[in-house]
Amino acid sequence: MTDVPYDAALALPDDLPVPVDDGAADHLPGLDVPSIALPATDGSLVDLSALPRRTVVYAYPRTGKPGDLPLVPEWDSIPGARGCTPESRGFSDHHAELGTLGVDVLGLSTQTTDYQGEAARRLALPFPIVSDADLLLTNALRLPTMVAGGLTLFRRLTMLIDNGVIAKVWYPVFPPDTHAAEVTAWIRDNYS
Repeated sequence: MTDVPYDAALALPDDLPVPVDDGAADHLPGLDVPSIALPATDGSLVDLSALPRRTVVYAYPRTGKPGDLPLVPEWDSIPGARGCTPESRGFSDHHAELGTLGVDVLGLSTQTTDYQGEAARRLALPFPIVSDADLLLTNALRLPTMVAGGLTLFRRLTMLIDNGVIAKVWYPVFPPDTHAAEVTAWIRDNYS
């Protein structure tokens, strides 16, 4: 581990491998979300099937903690792995605009709420992050995953859930640091 300042380590390298669309999310648009209560960083239980408003749910592999880089061996060589914190910051930056468009935001990972809570506090996220550490939603929806460092992690995707139905899916997501702007523009163009 080098002594690189944490924020500098968040800059995305120009040579990150680009993920390809392998069709692993093709079955998701139009699916009813199953009723599964998942813990969130705000202390609540979240059932994605019963959300009161349209909601963007961005699923990401995992956030790191300052000083714990790399997250897993050769993290940067895994297509689509790097960029979870910049993606979260992007959704934080677009949170207010999405709210004016009638859309809520939730993060989703397979990390525990304790681990997610550190990132939510450090990044001052204005929305909760939901944990699927037991892979209940992941398995029920057959969400795209990968195994890295012995951990089952999401391959980065975003779902727009409307009235308990997956209305739109972005997959694969790249680059992650500008993805929130892409999602916000799509919602503005299609729902306003």
